[in-house]
Amino acid sequence: MIRSGWVGGALALVLVATGCTPTTPAVDGDEGGDSDRLAAFYQQDIDWRECGEGFECGGYEVPLDYDDPGGERLEIAVKRLPASGSDVLGSLVVNPGGPGGSGYEYVDAATGAVSRQVRERFDVVGFDPRGVGRSAPLTCLDSGELDEFIAMDYDSEGDGADPADVSAAGLKELEAENRAFVEGCREQSGDLMLHVGTANVARDMDVLRAVLGDEGLTFLGKSYGTYIGTQYADLFPERVRALVLDGAIDPAMDQLELSVQQAQGFETALRAFVADCLDTTECPLGDEDASVEDGVGKLVGLMEKAGEKPLRNTTGDGREVNRTRAELGVMAALYSESFWPRVRSALADAFEGDGTALLMLGDDLYERADEDSYENSAAALVAVNCSDHPSPRDIGAYEEAVDQAAEEAPVFGPSLTWGALTCAYWPEEAVAEPEPMDAPGAAPILVIGTTRDSATPYEWAERLAKGLESGVLLTREGDGHTGYRKGSLCVDDAVDAYLLEGTPPDDGTVCTE
Repeated sequence: MIRSGWVGGALALVLVATGCTPTTPAVDGDEGGDSDRLAAFYQQDIDWRECGEGFECGGYEVPLDYDDPGGERLEIAVKRLPASGSDVLGSLVVNPGGPGGSGYEYVDAATGAVSRQVRERFDVVGFDPRGVGRSAPLTCLDSGELDEFIAMDYDSEGDGADPADVSAAGLKELEAENRAFVEGCREQSGDLMLHVGTANVARDMDVLRAVLGDEGLTFLGKSYGTYIGTQYADLFPERVRALVLDGAIDPAMDQLELSVQQAQGFETALRAFVADCLDTTECPLGDEDASVEDGVGKLVGLMEKAGEKPLRNTTGDGREVNRTRAELGVMAALYSESFWPRVRSALADAFEGDGTALLMLGDDLYERADEDSYENSAAALVAVNCSDHPSPRDIGAYEEAVDQAAEEAPVFGPSLTWGALTCAYWPEEAVAEPEPMDAPGAAPILVIGTTRDSATPYEWAERLAKGLESGVLLTREGDGHTGYRKGSLCVDDAVDAYLLEGTPPDDGTVCTE
């Protein structure tokens, strides 16, 4: 799951054998200096301990700043499910996305996320990236402030707090709120906010590969996890064994391009949801005689009404279900077809004035089980996005992008685009310079794209596979976010064969459901 740019906007092959000698990198220009200090990280041992239900947990250290390996250190939390068979190939490192998603917790879902055949041959290993969860968590706002930031409304000229029509006063408010978020990060997280970009996460993952005893990395990254994998392949192409990049991000985009194109993906998914809804007997968006455009129009009308007068919230926590929260609820449901019945029910309630179910869907998106449970994932989401992708510093560029988004993705485009505004104020020294990522010399890398993916549009997978020197594109025809273990035996068999044998499918293979 990638939630790029919309907090506060709405917001060769080598078979791996355990115990082999790890590879350590050289640090250019400082033989016997920084390289020695960095080598010490690669020679660590993880003190694994049992942590229930067959899982093992531990930690390892990495430098806060790889240019200063003798400086401050971070501890990275890691968890694994040992392979169930005896003929073990090594470790499969996994990441579920985000940014802000916990790889540590994702291992808990290994029996569903990874096939039995793969689990027999690999230890499934997940880690919380730096700044996330149990790994030096970055914070920016307290829970109440974050609630307000996520549901930021728009001081518009009327018409239901339309994010495509923000007034001059509204622009000042948006600027002030986003500046305050960045200042909160400075105050609460200090230098950590300067070192949470994905290139550093990829370096941390190479340290993990080494301390696990794997000569080459075997990796399954979903959504934002594909960006970690891409960065890794470009930094360490000779250490790639097999990388599955599922629900791919195009690394060539800036933050505004990413936001607008992601909105287009959500629009595609929305129309698929509405078409499916209209084929059911009790669709709150119309009957079988209604068109998809009719259904979308009715949904937009609901959001406009929520902007004018918030829907009821029966939880008693005092949060208003305004247009922003209504949008978040619908967007959350577009990640998977399995959510569609739930969003139909939530929309039926909303047309009766009750927005509680939509609010709960949005809470699921930000992992807000209660007031205090979600603040780090949201902070990490913003910090990583702003660190990874350059952004304009002039608010006028965002106004122009919102106008473009309103044309190309009218339902979700404006709010998603405004969600990138935080990055206009992110410290410039923390932002990665854009550069091609082609991973020259790497073993074949498998890129998976789903044709009607909401959060990571299919075109991103096409571009990533083409840009990687050894990229292989596997297409899943279907709905929902990502493709592996989503009901397609064609996709699952291709991924399993690649992970186990190192043999990817033919480039351009298409799996139909």
